[in-house]
Amino acid sequence: MSVYIRMGLQRQIRTRFGDCCAYCRTAEFLTAMTFEFEHIRPLAAAGETVFENLCFACPSCNRYKGDRQTAIDPESEEIVALFHPQSQVWGEHFAWTESGTEMRGLTAIGRATIAALQMNRPALVRARVMWVKLGEHPPDFP
Repeated sequence: MSVYIRMGLQRQIRTRFGDCCAYCRTAEFLTAMTFEFEHIRPLAAAGETVFENLCFACPSCNRYKGDRQTAIDPESEEIVALFHPQSQVWGEHFAWTESGTEMRGLTAIGRATIAALQMNRPALVRARVMWVKLGEHPPDFP
C-alpha cells in the first residue's frame, strides 16, 4: 500500500539518516536506485506515517524486510525483534569488518537483521569493495 508522505517529513527522514539506508548504510548517491521511505512498523500492523515510524531504506533492504518485525538470530536461533532505526542506535547492534565491506551483528538484533535483510549479500559486498577503494565507504554517519 502506498501512502503519501509530505515533503517536509521526507526531508526530515533523509536528514536523520544522512541520505543512507537506515539498515545497510548504503549511501543513495552511490547507487542508481531511488531509496524509499519505509514504515518500520508496517501499516498492516497499525504502524503510523509519523517521523518515529519512518526511515530511509534502499529498495533491497526494504523488500527483504517487507512487513516483518522479527527474525531468527542465527547464533541463538531465537526469534528477536528486527533493528528499529528510529529508537535504537546502529552502532550498538552493527559494526563493519576491518575491510569495511561486510557488516557484523554485535547483538541478537543485529545478527537477525543482517540475516533477514541479507545485508551481506554477495552483490552488495562486491559493490562495497569498489566504494571502499573510492574512499566512499563505510559512511561517516554514525
